[in-house]
Amino acid sequence: MTAPHGTPKVSEREARRVAEAAREQDWRKPSFAKELFLGRFRLDLIHPHPLPAHDDVERGEAFLAKLRDFCETKIDGALIERESRIPDEVINGLKELGALGMKIDTKYGGLGLTQVYYNKALALAGSASPAIGALLSAHQSIGVPQPLKLFGTQEQRDAFLPRCARTDISAFLLTEPDVGSDPARLATSAVPDGDDAYVLDGVKLWTTNGVVADLLVVMARVPKSEGHKGGITAFVVEADSPGVTVENRNAFMGLRGLENGVTRFHRVRVPAAHRIGPEGAGLKIALTTLNTGRLSLPAMCVGAGKWCLKIAREWSAAREQWGKPIAQHEAVGSKISFIAATTFALEAVLDLSSQMADEDRNDIRIEAALAKLYGSEMAWLMADELVQIRGGRGFETADSLAARGERAVPAEQMLRDLRINRIFEGSTEIMHLLIAREAVDAHLSVAGDLIDPDKKLPDKARAGAGAAAFYARWLPRLLSGPGQLPNSYSEFGELAQHIRYVERSARKLARSTFYAMSRWQGRMETKQGFLGRIVDIGAELFAMSAACVRAELLSTGGEHGKEAYQLADVFCRQARIRVDELFDRLWANTDDLDRKVVTGVLAGAYTWLEEGVVDPSGEGPWIADATPGPAKGENVHRPIR
Repeated sequence: MTAPHGTPKVSEREARRVAEAAREQDWRKPSFAKELFLGRFRLDLIHPHPLPAHDDVERGEAFLAKLRDFCETKIDGALIERESRIPDEVINGLKELGALGMKIDTKYGGLGLTQVYYNKALALAGSASPAIGALLSAHQSIGVPQPLKLFGTQEQRDAFLPRCARTDISAFLLTEPDVGSDPARLATSAVPDGDDAYVLDGVKLWTTNGVVADLLVVMARVPKSEGHKGGITAFVVEADSPGVTVENRNAFMGLRGLENGVTRFHRVRVPAAHRIGPEGAGLKIALTTLNTGRLSLPAMCVGAGKWCLKIAREWSAAREQWGKPIAQHEAVGSKISFIAATTFALEAVLDLSSQMADEDRNDIRIEAALAKLYGSEMAWLMADELVQIRGGRGFETADSLAARGERAVPAEQMLRDLRINRIFEGSTEIMHLLIAREAVDAHLSVAGDLIDPDKKLPDKARAGAGAAAFYARWLPRLLSGPGQLPNSYSEFGELAQHIRYVERSARKLARSTFYAMSRWQGRMETKQGFLGRIVDIGAELFAMSAACVRAELLSTGGEHGKEAYQLADVFCRQARIRVDELFDRLWANTDDLDRKVVTGVLAGAYTWLEEGVVDPSGEGPWIADATPGPAKGENVHRPIR
C-alpha cells in the first residue's frame, strides 16, 4: 500500500523499527555525555582537556592564515547576499586554496586537517559568508568524502576522493517532498539491473549543493528480491548522468547564496561499484556520517557568536543614551554578558567535542548531537539579542544603513541566516528524540523487553530479573557523590562549585529519568515534552563542564586565564538558573493540557479564533507531487567551471 505520490505507507511501529535498525547499537568506547545522563560524572574523560598534536596545529594555523587572507580580500558577503549566488571565481579560488579537501587525507590530495581546525576554518569562512560555510560543510561533512572515508572501498576512495579534494563539489540527497526525518517512507527506488548496475527513480528535495554539485550521495530503496537483501542503500552518483535533472533552485529567508534545489532521477543507471556499503546499510551510513558531521554546524554558530560579541561591544560603547554608553545600562549589559559567556561556552563545547573526535578514544555521538542542538539554539538567541541591542538599526538591512551613511552591519541577515540551523541536520525536536533515545539506551538494554507490549511473559520475566540486578547496583550510586563534598574538585578553584553542581545534577537527572520510566513504562516514548527537557538539562550540564575544563586549560597555559574563569563563572551561573527551571518543568508543565488543545485545533473547535484575517498564501498542494517520471522542465544544474 502506498501514500500519495508513491511514498510507502508505513505504521508508526514500522517507522520506529527502521530508525532503530539504523542506530549504532553498541558502545565500544566510553562517552562522557552518555555517562552524564546515567548519573555518572566521568570528569576523567574530559579533564585534563585534550590537546592537538604540534604538527596538526602547525598545519592548521598555516591554512587558517591563507583562508583568512582569502576571506578578507576575495569574498564580498554583501554581494553574495544581494545576488543570491556565490561567484564562480570565489568557488574556484576556494578550490585552488584546497578548501574542498580540508578533511580529506593528504594521500588523496587533501589537506588532512583535524576536526578542530576544520571547524575553525568553517567558522572563519562562515563569518565572511554563511553561504560559503554551508557549501564547504555540506560538501565535506555529509557529502561524498565522509561516507567514503568511513564505509567506502579502496577503489571508491581512489576514484572519488582526489576529485572531491580539489575540483568536484558534492551533495547529500536524503530528504524527499513527503519524507523528512521519517526515512521508513523513502520513495526513491534503486532497482537492480543485472549484476552490475541499479536504476534510480525518484525526487529529492532540499539538496544542499545539489544545484552546482558534480557528485551526489543518494539514498534510495532497493526492492528485496532473489540475490538482493534490499532496503535503503547509499550510492555515489555522477550529477551529469543521463536522467538527472535539477528542477528548481530553492530560495530561502536566509543563506541566500545557498545552492539548494530539487533533483529528479528518471531511469538513472548507476554502476553497482558506486554503491557505498551493502544493500540496506544506507541509513546507518547516513547516521554514522552525521556523528561527527554535525560538529560543522555548531562551528559556524561559534563564529556567529564571536561576530555578535564584536558588534555588540563596538556599538554599545559608541551609542549613548541618557548620558552614558548603552552598555552601562543594566538592561543592555545583561544581554552583552549573555552573548560573551555563551560564546565562550559554545567554543568550549565545540573544541572539546572536536578534539575528542580527533583522538577517537571516546564515542562522541551524543556529544556531537548536543553540540548541534545547543549551538543552534543559543546562536539564534545571541543573534536575536544583538538585533535588540542595535534597536531599529538591527532591523534595518546593511545596504539601507550604508545608503544613508552608516556602517553596514548585517545584524538582521545574521538572524535570518542562523534560523535554519535549528532545522538543518535534524530539527531541534528530532534532535531531542534522537539524544533521548541514546540517553536511555542503558535502561532499554536491561528493561526494554519488560515494557515492550509485543514481548511474551517468559521474555518479560527474564528482562525483569536482569533489570532488578542492574538497578540494585545502579540506583544506590545516585544517592550521594563528590558533588556533596565542599572541598571536592578543588583544582578548579572558584569554578569547583559549578563542577559540584554538575555532579549533583547528573545524579538528579538520572533519578528523574528512572522515575519517569517507572511511571510511564512503554508510554515513555510518547512523552516528548519530558524527554526534551531531560535532553536540555543534559546539554546545559555538558556545556558547563566544557566551559570549566576550558577555563582551567587557559588558566594553566597562562593565556587569558583570569578572563576565562570569569566567563565560565558567569556562564555557569546563567546555566544553573536554566537547569533549575527545567527540573521544575519536568513535573510542573502544561503537556497534558497542550495535547487537549491540539486535539481541539485539529477537530476545528477553534476555527472561530482564525476569523478576522485574510490568508496571503498562494494556491497549490501542501506537498508537491513527486511521482517518478521524466523531467518536465529545464535542467537548472549549474556546475562550476
